[in-house]
Amino acid sequence: MNQAKVEKFIVDLLLELGENPKREGLLNTPKRVAKAYEFLTTGYKQNIKKILNDAIFNEKYDEMVLVKNIDFYSLCEHHLLPFYGKVHVAYIPDGKIVGLSKIPRIVDMFSRRLQVQERMTQQIADTIEEQLQPKGVAVVSEAFHMCMMMRGVEKQNSSATTSAVHGVFKDDARTRSEFLELIAHRNL
Repeated sequence: MNQAKVEKFIVDLLLELGENPKREGLLNTPKRVAKAYEFLTTGYKQNIKKILNDAIFNEKYDEMVLVKNIDFYSLCEHHLLPFYGKVHVAYIPDGKIVGLSKIPRIVDMFSRRLQVQERMTQQIADTIEEQLQPKGVAVVSEAFHMCMMMRGVEKQNSSATTSAVHGVFKDDARTRSEFLELIAHRNL
C-alpha cells in the first residue's frame, strides 16, 4: 500500500467533510488512518500455505473437531464500516487434521479484507475443505454490522448469521444438529 497516497486521500476526505486537516486533533489522522487500513486489510497479503506452515498431520481421528467463538473484525465492502462477531468452525477429518491455532488464522485471513459476511463464511469453509479434504466442514458466522447499526435502518440490536456446510454436515441431519447443538453451548 502506498502510505503517502492514502494519507493524501484522507486529507482530501477531511476537507470534503468540512474539516480542517491542520487542526491539532487531526494533524496525525491521515497517517493513523492509513496504518489502520493497512492492518485491517492484511488478509489480501496472506497465503494459505504460509498460514498452515506444514501443520497438517496424518491422524486416524474421525470425530468432529470444533473451534468455536473465534472473534473476528472485518470491513463491509459496501460502506467501509466494521462488522464483527464470532465464527464457529467444525470439520470431520478423513485422515488429516490441522493444528488448532491454524483455524483462527484462516478466519483472520478472510476477515481482514473488504468483505461481505456471506462470502467470508464460504471462503473459510472452502479453504478448510480444499486443504484437508475432510468428510465434512461447517462454518457459522454471527456478526453485528455497523452499517446497519450506525446508519441506514439504525437497528442497534440486530445481528446476522450465515452458514456454509459441506459433505456430511450437508448430507446428514444428525451431524449438522450435533454441530449446531455444540455451538449453542456456552464456553468452559
